[in-house]
Amino acid sequence: MQSIPRQDVPVAIADGELEVRVRDVEGLMVGFVRLPAGADLRPPLVGLPDDLCPCPHWGWMIKGRVRMHTRGGHQDFAAGEAFYWGPGHAPEALEDSEYVDFSPTHEFQRVLDHLTGVAPATR
Repeated sequence: MQSIPRQDVPVAIADGELEVRVRDVEGLMVGFVRLPAGADLRPPLVGLPDDLCPCPHWGWMIKGRVRMHTRGGHQDFAAGEAFYWGPGHAPEALEDSEYVDFSPTHEFQRVLDHLTGVAPATR
């Protein structure tokens, strides 16, 4: 067993108030995410399959409200809710938001590499 304090998880993406911290724990990526109101990750996801995140995520909304866009429409998620976001989604923060999520490391690392412009061979 282990505890994973947010402050002990390395920052993978930082851009103003937007922050993504991730740590691999035995093949599961634990992520702490902060999105400021108005952050829209649809443009940065262009180039992935269907221009959407292809990785599944399970988690808990800590603060705020996030709209998850899919090919079929969108759904909003609010503080206090557990979630499952299947492959094929893109988040947009409707309010300053924070959530923790859990994803297969090998799948989420590909998305992080795309978002940061890191080629897999250079990690």
